[in-house]
Amino acid sequence: MARADKPASTERVEAFRTGISAEARAAAFLIAKGYRILARRFRTPHGEIDIVARRRHLLAFVEVKARASLDEAAYAVTPRQQTRIIAAAQIWLMAHPEHAEYDLRFDAMLIAPRRLPRHVMAAFDASV
Repeated sequence: MARADKPASTERVEAFRTGISAEARAAAFLIAKGYRILARRFRTPHGEIDIVARRRHLLAFVEVKARASLDEAAYAVTPRQQTRIIAAAQIWLMAHPEHAEYDLRFDAMLIAPRRLPRHVMAAFDASV
């Protein structure tokens, strides 16, 4: 819901910018950890995958969450979102069969002001 002092469109633009900035920070952090970014903002009818990254024979589907604190970011990865990300990952794999035999993992990258990103490996699994 829009606050009284800002129109909804301004809040959406701010949220979009925050999301883009958080995704850029997350991607840079993953690259520094030895991952190769294969896709960013991969959109499907079921939802969006923020980052698809590969390291060796592992494929990580990464949900990026930016909040005021790392704890708030962690709680923002809801079961409903997990289900949508899993469905989107299946579509990504169908579109990229060359990665079908890779190990798969669903990670979260938590972003908060004045904090290093927190990479939560295997934040959830496909059995959700």
